[in-house]
Amino acid sequence: MKVKRAIAIVALPLLGAAGLWGIANAKSAPMRWGSDGHRMATRAAHGILPESMPAFFREARAQLEFLSPEPDRWRTSDFVEMDEAWKYDHYIDLENVPKGAFDAADRFEFIAALFRAGIERPQQTVGFLPFRILEMQQRLTSGFARWRLSSAGVDRDWIQERIINDAGIISHYVVDAAQPHHTTIHFNGWADGAPNPNGFTTDRGFHSRFESGFVRSHVDPRDVPPGLPRSPSRLGDVRKAIWEHVEASNATVEELYQLEKDFGFDPDARAHPETKRFATERLTAGAEMLAAVWWTSWLDSEAVAEAVREQGWGR
Repeated sequence: MKVKRAIAIVALPLLGAAGLWGIANAKSAPMRWGSDGHRMATRAAHGILPESMPAFFREARAQLEFLSPEPDRWRTSDFVEMDEAWKYDHYIDLENVPKGAFDAADRFEFIAALFRAGIERPQQTVGFLPFRILEMQQRLTSGFARWRLSSAGVDRDWIQERIINDAGIISHYVVDAAQPHHTTIHFNGWADGAPNPNGFTTDRGFHSRFESGFVRSHVDPRDVPPGLPRSPSRLGDVRKAIWEHVEASNATVEELYQLEKDFGFDPDARAHPETKRFATERLTAGAEMLAAVWWTSWLDSEAVAEAVREQGWGR
């Protein structure tokens, strides 16, 4: 059985595990890092970009910071179609992903694999976060390639605006993936019906208390840069790197819940060093991956631009 976000569970194999996971957590809407965390991570990522990054991008820090919470601004029940189109891109419940499904070539093949596994509402039960990051990374690479092919003028200015917008939007999802709650069925307190031998909290306010209240009260933007490398890495297999980023975040879920049990993430109390360390490390992981995604997109765009020159497509 799979834990679902607010609807009845569906039977299917559980990554080699057996048994029942029970019913869903009470809230259906995916939760998110507070805007403070997104801005901190985006600022820190921008701060380690090399001088060889295009000047317009290095000068866009404030705009990128502003854009980093943008996908959360689209989250409104007043516009049902828009909300449904995007809200499932903020998370991936790894425990609900059947074995082999991540081998799917793209989002739609992934959805088909989930349907074949018996998941009736894959968007809600599983989510699409890693695919959203990969799709946006490819779009950013394409934008940089078009910029390389452009000449000074209005068209190039417009391409630059497109790049900055895409880079700001992708920052949201990369940093979301560094928040463990965004990678698990235990997205807002331990899931109902799931084995809970350690007695982890089932409080449905945990998600926002951790990523919004606690971060706002106890993490300073200056806490994130010291944990970053001096310059970003170039990702080899981008898809693999994105999946590993998500899996590394998911691997910290139990640590997050143990820290909540031992010390709490109370915004109004003095932070324990271990809880502040954890929150800072997660934001740092998001910032490091974000800088790598931006940098890799820029570097990889050179080959894409060369292909355009040779083949004449995509102009």
